[in-house]
Amino acid sequence: MVMKLVVRVKLLPTPVQAAALEATLHACNEAATWAAHVAFEEKAAKPLALRKHTYQQIKTRWNLGAQAAQHAIKKTCDAYTTLRANLRNGNYGKPGSKRYERAAGKPVTFRADAAQPYDDRMLSWQHKQRTVSIWTTAGRMKNVAFTGEPGQLAVVAAHRKGESDLLCRGEQWYLLVTCDIAEAEGNAHPVGFVGVDLGIVNIATTSTGKRYSGRRLNRRREADRELRTKLQQQNTKSAKRRARKHTGKEKRRARDINHKISKRIVVEAQRTGRGIALEDLTGIRERARLRKPQRVTLHSWSFHQLDAFIAYKAKRAGVPVVYVDPAYTSRECSRCHHIEKANRPSQAVFVCRSCGFAEHADRNASHNISHRGWYAWVRGAESQAFALTLIA
Repeated sequence: MVMKLVVRVKLLPTPVQAAALEATLHACNEAATWAAHVAFEEKAAKPLALRKHTYQQIKTRWNLGAQAAQHAIKKTCDAYTTLRANLRNGNYGKPGSKRYERAAGKPVTFRADAAQPYDDRMLSWQHKQRTVSIWTTAGRMKNVAFTGEPGQLAVVAAHRKGESDLLCRGEQWYLLVTCDIAEAEGNAHPVGFVGVDLGIVNIATTSTGKRYSGRRLNRRREADRELRTKLQQQNTKSAKRRARKHTGKEKRRARDINHKISKRIVVEAQRTGRGIALEDLTGIRERARLRKPQRVTLHSWSFHQLDAFIAYKAKRAGVPVVYVDPAYTSRECSRCHHIEKANRPSQAVFVCRSCGFAEHADRNASHNISHRGWYAWVRGAESQAFALTLIA
């Protein structure tokens, strides 16, 4: 079995090279936006049909090579495929609603700096020199330096396969590289499961006694929100410049923390010969009914990302992962399994009304998740893990 990883490699272009990359990215996205309008008007969102309407014009009008033009058209078709799936799954509300009609009633558009796919005909790597040769609208550009964490660069050199995406974020240039990596042999006979309770106050609590507090992260998030509100109210050039500087900072901080937590959980499970049990929190944002001040906190909760990081790291390490029903894990006693709402007198405290067992609430929930994970495994549940993720 092979799993796919996407590794982000940072480019270090000179000012002249950066200008050429920027012009190329803008041209490709302008061409894709024009193709999207044609696809909308002609109702031709399939690659072959859209190619007949746009291929020659894209090459001539935006000075794109054959491969770049093909990728711009394919990117447009993929965007419409994603849009149709979102509409079909109700992600834009019910048919006839304002949000649904707003999404379905206009052509897809692409940002000027949206990612552009590159295949091996447009991009070649010189790993020893740490440079790439990349196609641009100004011609083939050689000796573009790149850098990255040594372990990630070794993965790219050994396992790169398929397309890479050119991306610009905050005047920084990156290549998102697809790698195919063989999965480790799975542990078919785990001695138990590490239950992981995900939360907001505590990002993760494990049944082995580890608790990863979210207090510092939540304080930083609140400070970032206050800063954004203040800068938006000022609405001056300096405020806008400062706001741009902080763009994505909260997201990057949360991703870094999630990477560290997921790595520690997987290493512990691998070292002790256990699997990992996680709650299936699909749709929790839609199910939860909260007051308005609490909604911001819930929607800032990056549990899905942490879940995905644990899953793919576990898959690489051969650690089995199972998902369990999260219902009543916070109200169930892990000793006698009595379930009652009054078992939770406060957010952090669990006291069983039946047997008197007292424990930290998240720790108690993690034990329940561990038990459910073991029961699911012995009943024949297969290990579940995501096949694609982004490491940075």
